[in-house]
Amino acid sequence: MTAPPRPSSTSSPAAPVAPPAPVRAGGWIDDWRPEDPQFWKSTGRRVARRNLFFSVFSEHVGFSIWSLWSVLVLFLPEAVYGIDPAGKFLLTTLPTALGAFVRLPYTFAVAKFGGRNWTIVSAGLLLVPTIATAAVLEPGVSFTTLLVVSCLAGVGGGNFASSMANINAFYPDRLKGWALGLNAGGGNLGVPVIQLVGLLVLATAGAGNPRLVLWVYVPLIVVAAVGAALLMDNLTTARNQPRAMREATREPHTWIMSFLYIGTFGSFIGFGFAFGQVLQNQFTDSFATPLAAASLTWLGPLLGSLIRPLGGSLADRFGGARITCWTFVAMALGAGVVWTASQVRSLPLFVVGFVLLFVLSGVGNGSTYKMIPAIFRSQALQQVADRGDPEAAERHALRMSGALIGIAGAVGAFGGVLVNLAFRQSFMTTGTGDSAYLVFIAFYVVCVAVTWAVYLRPGRPLGRI
Repeated sequence: MTAPPRPSSTSSPAAPVAPPAPVRAGGWIDDWRPEDPQFWKSTGRRVARRNLFFSVFSEHVGFSIWSLWSVLVLFLPEAVYGIDPAGKFLLTTLPTALGAFVRLPYTFAVAKFGGRNWTIVSAGLLLVPTIATAAVLEPGVSFTTLLVVSCLAGVGGGNFASSMANINAFYPDRLKGWALGLNAGGGNLGVPVIQLVGLLVLATAGAGNPRLVLWVYVPLIVVAAVGAALLMDNLTTARNQPRAMREATREPHTWIMSFLYIGTFGSFIGFGFAFGQVLQNQFTDSFATPLAAASLTWLGPLLGSLIRPLGGSLADRFGGARITCWTFVAMALGAGVVWTASQVRSLPLFVVGFVLLFVLSGVGNGSTYKMIPAIFRSQALQQVADRGDPEAAERHALRMSGALIGIAGAVGAFGGVLVNLAFRQSFMTTGTGDSAYLVFIAFYVVCVAVTWAVYLRPGRPLGRI
């Protein structure tokens, strides 16, 4: 009997088989390995980009509804509605506060219900404040009623946390800074876009038609919900993390990063809500009409949103901690420019300083969010060295970074509340925002010190963050 031929030693090895496409059973993907280069190239990148696109759109609309009252207060002249500047700052503070509060449960919701499923729900919820505000907003409405409907707009702030936690699970570590920066930047664009919509309505229909701003957004909310239902996915790898948030609260880096995020995102959203009112109150002669104020309020949030992905990319290249630290140095200088402009009553210098703060806060938003997965990735590498279980370490890093994103997003958003309260108190006591600017300068200096001491000083326990 003839023996079977022996395989030739010179035969070429079989080509690697591309991983199978994910199975979408009821919108759920069970096999998701973004760190696998072959899987990412053949399947993962296409799926992740599709989810990123609709995540950005839904978050964008959510940010617009969240910052709705930064526009609507310009339609409420004191002579008609009887609301003084302090009352208007309160109308913008309440949605900021609720938006910060709901970010934690929104983060839990992604792990509980799935990113696609929760995007459908969270987009649909935006109809509640939009329609409620349209129903009551007219001369003669009570201030209490306006406070209630303004607070409802805070649900739009929760979309950010769930969107970021969801996208964090879709992308490999090397691309998280870019993906999270793009996701957040596209969402942040909702602030200047609704301000531009408000400017358009003021210029064409006048200050007596604020409902037009609201009706523009109803069909956009519907598109966000339907698009998520048809084209987004849930990841089973992001499920079953009930203890992740509790573990994250015991992690010191959670509170350090949350503190730093107050300085970046808290500044961005707080200034975005308050800038129009600050202009009207500090430079009354130049901004006597709502149209005049609205003509400038959109510029800073627009530039700050557009530059956020750059902050993530710079952090990918040079390290998030280094970019964050230098950003806070520049923000302290920018706040100093604003304070100086207020002292000498220079409107051009004042606007330049504020726009600089928006741009720098955008860069810092991107770099701080890059730091979060990098921290836990570094810890995972240490665990692999100690215990030799890379898969368990990777799962733990993903769980913890997703939880920290939710906590930091919530705490950071409360920074927007503090910014509005600082302005409210400053204008009530001194008639200007000067005291608030000095507080901002001091806070940014503290952020520089904390970033350097924890993440940049020689001998720190973690590697490059």
